[in-house]
Amino acid sequence: MSFVVQRNGLAATTEELTPLAFAGYAHFTALQVRDGRVRGLDLHLERLRSASVEMFGRALPDDRVRSYLRTALRAGPADLSLIATVYSPAGEFTAAGPEVEPELLVRTGPAATGPEGPLALAAVEHERELPAVKHVGEVAKTYHLRQAVEQGFDDAAFVDRRGRLSEATIWNLAFWDGDSVVWPAAEMLTGTTMVIIRRQLEHLGIPQRTEEISLDDLPALAGAVVMNSWTPGIPVHRIGPVPLPDAPLFLKQLHQAYDAEPSLPL
Repeated sequence: MSFVVQRNGLAATTEELTPLAFAGYAHFTALQVRDGRVRGLDLHLERLRSASVEMFGRALPDDRVRSYLRTALRAGPADLSLIATVYSPAGEFTAAGPEVEPELLVRTGPAATGPEGPLALAAVEHERELPAVKHVGEVAKTYHLRQAVEQGFDDAAFVDRRGRLSEATIWNLAFWDGDSVVWPAAEMLTGTTMVIIRRQLEHLGIPQRTEEISLDDLPALAGAVVMNSWTPGIPVHRIGPVPLPDAPLFLKQLHQAYDAEPSLPL
């Protein structure tokens, strides 16, 4: 059993990977596989489909995507991380239309759970290009992460031009007011874990709402977390200069909601 890099279900060659190493026009989804099963599979497929239509004018059929993902999983252990990247073989800096079918690059690696936390996040003014698409052109994410660490933080959270908190570098943000989960209202990438949590909170009857949140609003809140495909919640104890309290009940409810999501085979 081993980890793989595959193109369209076959081992990727150096010749095939070389052009991609110098390109930046693609999108992807990242997921965690446990015991050969995935939470939110419908969300990952929808993400790849809608982003492909947005960027390339067409998408690969879901059954073919699932076939390529299954091929990669068969080569590895039951628990792993997987990244599925969709790109156009026409390459970067072209105006290729929907006549060019996208291709899928799959990479597997060790299973991940993310940092333990709690985290301190620098507050950085930044708005992602094409925020609804999980694309690879994200130099600012690593740049702001590095800058934040140099300033003594663990990572960075983004504040838009209107002063609204939106998301963090590779994370969605969620807040707690003592009774309800509060999601920030701003332009951002809607994460698969975020959607899983939302729909399961609704099923569990746990209140939630969406509203604009600025740094000035943080002192009135009772907790904050970041989440992504690694985890449904890592506590955040500071954003910029503002401290945030521990919220164990908040974390418990997020994990409860995540655990309620069925895990499905590819």
